[in-house]
Amino acid sequence: MIAVLRLLAAIPLVLILTLILAPLQLLSRALNISLAGKIPLWFHRLLLRVIGVRVKVHGEFSRAHPLLLVCNHVSWLDIMVMGSIKELCFIAKAEVATWPIISRLAKMQGTVFVDRQRSNHAAMQADTIASRLLHGDVMVLFAEGTTGDGNRILPFNSSLLGAAQYALRQSHIDMVAVQPVAISYTRLHAMPLGRRFQSEASWPGDVPLISHLVNILIKSAFDVDVVLGNPLDFTATSNRKAVARTASDQVSLMFARAMKSSL
Repeated sequence: MIAVLRLLAAIPLVLILTLILAPLQLLSRALNISLAGKIPLWFHRLLLRVIGVRVKVHGEFSRAHPLLLVCNHVSWLDIMVMGSIKELCFIAKAEVATWPIISRLAKMQGTVFVDRQRSNHAAMQADTIASRLLHGDVMVLFAEGTTGDGNRILPFNSSLLGAAQYALRQSHIDMVAVQPVAISYTRLHAMPLGRRFQSEASWPGDVPLISHLVNILIKSAFDVDVVLGNPLDFTATSNRKAVARTASDQVSLMFARAMKSSL
């Protein structure tokens, strides 16, 4: 009964937040004013509070620019978690652009949609991301390319790190900072999730979005640890596959430590 009441209370609050902030964000982006970066930050923070998700950040964001964040991917909640910490823009798979409501919110935040299945578009997509990096946007890349089960880190896809190479070619800068970030869902109602209960937070691709969203709203009270790693210097001579492996190794280590410390 309590879970049902929680769900009934959360849904209208989420809708009210969206109805108030979405038009304001559209206007801010149309007028190209700085408020356009703040509104998603407020939205994600308020939304997580409504859902009952608490975020703890370990470490600091690199002060270097351009800055590309490479993260593991556990759930659709990852976007809200990261978006609640700092003004960020996301790189998302093309199918997100077809999701109801979420696609509209993603577009309003300036998300770049990429089609990983069409290799002939890779250069154009990397070029778009590079332009955004040079413009000053901090971009977030979920480098695994899909959501995992919350228990392990999948190999990082290096193709979109080509955006860093494009950024170097398009400008006179010497380096793009690539910062690894580990996201781990560690507790539910203050109890460790562990390996057994990671499915409460993780979103495997075969689970319908709506049913998973409803389950999150019913359960609520998740603790999420976000660990910011040591930035990697991506230069003109860097090998993107080697950088991807180094970032993946660093995220795997940070992820394992966060999960272990929650037990």
